[in-house]
Amino acid sequence: MSAIIYKFERSGESDSMDESERLFAALGQYTSAELLELLYIGEEPGFFELIRGLFALSDESRLILQNFLAAMSPNRVTATIDRDGRFILAHGYESGATG
Repeated sequence: MSAIIYKFERSGESDSMDESERLFAALGQYTSAELLELLYIGEEPGFFELIRGLFALSDESRLILQNFLAAMSPNRVTATIDRDGRFILAHGYESGATG
């Protein structure tokens, strides 16, 4: 018994048509503004490495991070690395605020 895990020979037309159809179907789910935002953000240096890192987190860790970020305005979140090499996200506060 054998299994083909990866097919190296591809017919150019059918695969490219399948990929095009898949892309157009996916694009139809978003507004022009959302697509432009994705394009803009995707051009930021390190964007894809960051996204890959997020998806490498366990589901539980990713949910914790998502909830943390959703709980506060992004301009109030700070990131630091301590002496032990731990990455620390913290809710920042405006000057004069207590908490």
